[in-house]
Amino acid sequence: MSAIKKALGAIALLAAGLGVGSGAGFATTMLLGQPSKTAPEKAPKIETTFVEVDEVVAPLVLPDGERLAGYVSFQLALEVEDDQADIVAARLPVLRHEINMRAYLKPMASGPDGTLPTLEIFRKVVVEAADVAFGEGAVKSVAIARVNPA
Repeated sequence: MSAIKKALGAIALLAAGLGVGSGAGFATTMLLGQPSKTAPEKAPKIETTFVEVDEVVAPLVLPDGERLAGYVSFQLALEVEDDQADIVAARLPVLRHEINMRAYLKPMASGPDGTLPTLEIFRKVVVEAADVAFGEGAVKSVAIARVNPA
């Protein structure tokens, strides 16, 4: 008999929980109203373009941070908003200067003889330099199109 009482007690608790939960949901809907069916407004899509940067020469510093393995030349494309493209193109010499001021501080030479650049390190250097040259967030992304030894 004890097992039947336990089973009936569990069923009664389940039914009471469903009743209380349903009542709370109904009361909340009555007080606050139906949820809105409209989707949240999306931010307007910003049109971007790429500004090409040819022949950015950077030093390849070995991982010890003291020895120079050589130089490498990069061809880049900077993704910027359409209305900022002319300003960015006009300030490319400032970007080159900022890249030079940072590249020798970040060892990016890899490979057995140190002649391969680590592209992610260079991409971070370019983003940091672009934030200084054009203002933070002006460059949305950096595409590395070509790498040549210099």
